[in-house]
Amino acid sequence: MPLAFRQLSGPALAAALEDVAALRIAVFRDWPYLYDGDPAYERQYLAPYLKSDAATVIGAFDADRLVGAATALPLSAHSDDFSAAFAGTGYDLSRLWYCAESVLLPAYRGQGAGHRFFDLREARARDLGFAHSCFCAVVRPDTHPARPAGYRSLDGFWQARGYSPLAGVTARFAWKDIGEASETEKPLQFWIRAL
Repeated sequence: MPLAFRQLSGPALAAALEDVAALRIAVFRDWPYLYDGDPAYERQYLAPYLKSDAATVIGAFDADRLVGAATALPLSAHSDDFSAAFAGTGYDLSRLWYCAESVLLPAYRGQGAGHRFFDLREARARDLGFAHSCFCAVVRPDTHPARPAGYRSLDGFWQARGYSPLAGVTARFAWKDIGEASETEKPLQFWIRAL
């Protein structure tokens, strides 16, 4: 059965956030994030989506079940850690649209959801008058012991969408990796494209 994609905002967005948090915890356990999820942290992390009228969640549904989600909001409405990465770049933060995450359960991959997630978030950004769309992705060393054999990065997919890494624009964010006792900071490389 094909996935149905719906843009969620307002009360529908608020109602979906618990399921989005569960998807983030499930999907980001895998390489390269290795995130040992925490529901309390998820509530705090997703709180800006309840405060911004521009925030959007694109839900991928199998019947009534949320099996994937992509989130976006103005970069200025997200964590200061992300905005700080753009210091000195000359970009107007009020014109940057931040595509925060795309998460999809493994059984539903390979059906075009990644493109649909970007299409819908970028369309929303254009409707709101944003100049650029950006996102960031964790950077892990090729020699990391948890790196799966044959892992293929998403760089080619992002480049085909018109995104390119923004040299020197890297955020640092901390979370607890699976099997670790405490949080450690990781670098996240920003990618950007004009809309």
